[in-house]
Amino acid sequence: MNIVILAAGMGKRMQSALPKVLHPLAGKPLLSHVIDTARTLSPSALCVVYGHGGEAVPDLLKSSDLEFAKQEPQLGTGHAVMQAVPYLKDTVPTLVLYGDVPLISARTLQRLLDNSGGDKLSILTVELNDPTGYGRIVRECGHIVRIVEQKDASEAERAICEVNSGIMVVPTVLLKKWLATLSNDNAQGEYYLTDIVAQAVADGLPVRSAQPDAVWETLGVNSKSQLADLERIYQRNVADRLLEQGVTLADPNRIDVRGSLTCGRDVTIDVNCVFEGKVQLEDGVSIGANCVIKDAKIARGAVIKPFCHIEEAVIGADSVIGPYARLRPGTELAEDVHIGNFVEVKNSHIAAHSKANHLAYVGDATVGSRVNVGAGTITCNYDGANKHRTVIEDDVFIGSDTQLVAPVTVGKGATLGAGTTLTKDAPAGQLTVSRPKQVSVAGWQRPVKTKK
Repeated sequence: MNIVILAAGMGKRMQSALPKVLHPLAGKPLLSHVIDTARTLSPSALCVVYGHGGEAVPDLLKSSDLEFAKQEPQLGTGHAVMQAVPYLKDTVPTLVLYGDVPLISARTLQRLLDNSGGDKLSILTVELNDPTGYGRIVRECGHIVRIVEQKDASEAERAICEVNSGIMVVPTVLLKKWLATLSNDNAQGEYYLTDIVAQAVADGLPVRSAQPDAVWETLGVNSKSQLADLERIYQRNVADRLLEQGVTLADPNRIDVRGSLTCGRDVTIDVNCVFEGKVQLEDGVSIGANCVIKDAKIARGAVIKPFCHIEEAVIGADSVIGPYARLRPGTELAEDVHIGNFVEVKNSHIAAHSKANHLAYVGDATVGSRVNVGAGTITCNYDGANKHRTVIEDDVFIGSDTQLVAPVTVGKGATLGAGTTLTKDAPAGQLTVSRPKQVSVAGWQRPVKTKK
């Protein structure tokens, strides 16, 4: 089939310079959701009609399988589809979608396509308790004869609760014929795509309908309030799927998945956690409250305590992270590694059973097994121009408030005394200390505040 996605609207009620279809839902643009669903149908042609926002839409979403047609000025849905005509193949039907209706499912669209049979006009309709603002489906003897827009509808027609979602599939040759005869003689002075329904009836073409699995599939976004509503619907759907898979969620209404989240058995997720990109949680992982995790793999039995920020990191089995830890890109932790509160790790490999329990920075480092990194320790990896690597071998003990000025190596089994500033390699198995001589001054008195 051909698929045309209408995405040219301004979205005045969004109160934003960003084109409406580029506003994010679950971490990606509204339009991207529609495009991704369209791709699952394997269309022979996929055309996005854009307009408001200039080239922002094609610049952000350009892809080898997408064609872009510009609608300028915007003169209605029929006029928008006209812009896509050069990209439509006559031998297959055309499915019309909307870039601001992000939750439409492939299952519903396939039902609509099946109803059309490839040679009939088929419309996705939905029953609403309050149909205000929607085009009404007018039937005679049970058959659809036309669609009337809210502003053009009579009082009796406005009482109809079956409405047009805007999504339809049309034989392409007839679509092109009907588009050429559209008129803008209506209350809004626009060319309505819905007017082709009456033309189909006049030409004797059967007009069929299909309904979505859920009303929310057809809901569009015209304001930030509506965007927020759809965000919650999307996230609750994700939460329900996780619950069905056996994931324990402390509160299904307080989780945000902005990408893909894969969970093993007996995974527990506390409230207000955000998952971005591709996140994998293996069996028995526990995620504490208020964590942000992006593009990460967390192995079995790991415990992530509250308020951690993890990005592009791999965490080994049975490790304990946080609270208030930050793992930055390039971090790889082996099994049973402990990273405690206010510890930051970046572009570093830490081997099994090592720990940095508080107030430390480990950057551009290779850390061996059974290493203890004391509180206040930092790897000084940046000289103002270049990054340098620190190597800490197995069984090293690093005292508190130590600075390791890279490039430097701490040999196996070495001990660094508290307060050491290490600028040369520390020999294996030895104690290395670098600190000023301690002095006590007899008779010294602390200054007192002068009375005024």
